Amino acid sequence: MGSTPRTSCSSPRSRRRRWASLLGATALAVTTGGALAVPAGAAAVNVDFPTHCVPPPIAGIPPIDGTTTAKITVDDATPQVGDTVTVTYTVVTPAASNPTDLALPADIMTPTGKVTLGGAQSGGVTVTGPKKNTPVPGRGVFPSFSMTGTFTVTTPGAITLSPGDYNIHTSYILELDTPCTVTNPPAPVSETVTAGDNPPANTRAISLGSASGAPGASVAVTGTGFTAGATVTLAGRSGTTQTADTATVTANAQGAISGSLVVNDLTTTGVVAYEGGAWSTDLGAGPVAYVVIDDQPVPEGSQKLTTTVKAGTLSMSQAGDAVAMSAVDFGSGDASTGDLNAVTVKDYRGGPAGWSLTGKVTDFTGPGAKIDAGKLSWMPACTTKAGSPSTCQAGSAGAVGSAGATLASAPDGTLTGGEFTVKAGLSLDVPAFTPPGTYAGVLTLTLT
Repeated sequence: MGSTPRTSCSSPRSRRRRWASLLGATALAVTTGGALAVPAGAAAVNVDFPTHCVPPPIAGIPPIDGTTTAKITVDDATPQVGDTVTVTYTVVTPAASNPTDLALPADIMTPTGKVTLGGAQSGGVTVTGPKKNTPVPGRGVFPSFSMTGTFTVTTPGAITLSPGDYNIHTSYILELDTPCTVTNPPAPVSETVTAGDNPPANTRAISLGSASGAPGASVAVTGTGFTAGATVTLAGRSGTTQTADTATVTANAQGAISGSLVVNDLTTTGVVAYEGGAWSTDLGAGPVAYVVIDDQPVPEGSQKLTTTVKAGTLSMSQAGDAVAMSAVDFGSGDASTGDLNAVTVKDYRGGPAGWSLTGKVTDFTGPGAKIDAGKLSWMPACTTKAGSPSTCQAGSAGAVGSAGATLASAPDGTLTGGEFTVKAGLSLDVPAFTPPGTYAGVLTLTLT
């Protein structure tokens, strides 16, 4: 008789050892670079520092002492006191690589860390990264990962930023943490920002005794918040241009002013008051609306000619109602890009009000799946037609989402209006392995 075949069966202890080896390898893996973009033009430098990483006890792997290469970048290297600075901590080369022959799956790791502030301002900045990584082959080198956070500038001067401790959290079979600490803190300085001291806020304000008057009438002007003892100029304004109607007063010990201005210019739209030789937003107040009513009698043998400029409406039109975005290969997790159809905004109201053009998008639905609305981002641009009283401002680049974001706007002013062309580059972050098919979302624009 032939021998009975033997079946191979590993013991519970052997299985535990293999799971522990797998978990230990996972705990030391890191997220892929590119999940968070490093600000362009950052002057940061890569720095090396010794790091002590402690795998979870269940992994059965001893602590790893190695060298981490990292850099710190910021979105604003010359902020003012009170500004918020966005910090990106990029671990270029982690202190360890995959210690086993087992490949690690994608998108299981979430990093967090700290950035150490020094110089003019002390403290730390908490930074976090997304749960995103490419598969890591057995014995493979871990890719870099990035984490971001913000801090508020409280002190003027040079503020240094150094990489600090970081932690790698894994969500694969079990929730595990692998903390990596700086062996000899602080680590070398990677980035320095130079903070300026904000000037005090301008609290100057004026009020008028009346909102209108005949040519040559005197209007009372009172104000507060001026520099004690300063000479203050009162002046008429025609739109953004100063008229020839001016007067001067002196601020008292409390910074208050009181005087009068004779207004002759028929085109006057407002009155301002300012310190110094010329108008500035830092040392001025106003304009406060004022209208000259031309009620002069018509001389004998003359005819008074009048015309009316009728106020129009605020409207917008689109160059199209569909955008075909670029295709993305299955499994790539790439960006699908396109361009928003140009939007023309016409502000023919002729008043002081500005406008705002906002947009929001629905989820992108497809064959039994969807792509979240928050995955769509845009980079707005806005141009103003020559001769327009207002100047449009493009909204900030970033996510659109279902909550919406500003595409473009024009500020309030003494006289607003004009014609504007608004465009935007679109980018949809398509997750890896999104089921093949066509996905569509609706982007709704609202003009107010």
